[in-house]
Amino acid sequence: MGIHYDYKSKRGERAMLKEAKRKERQALRRAKRASTNLGTEKDSKMHDINKPITLEDLTNPEK
Repeated sequence: MGIHYDYKSKRGERAMLKEAKRKERQALRRAKRASTNLGTEKDSKMHDINKPITLEDLTNPEK
């Protein structure tokens, strides 16, 4: 009877640990998404709106 008694008696504890792990993974994913979104906003440079867009602006990989 020992192993079966322990299994049901620890059900709540296992559920809490599982939920804590799930929340931790969600927090890591959210932090990762937030950091990648901030990085793309900083790195992207807008074209000067007063200057006309030329073919070289569109095709030059250096810019």
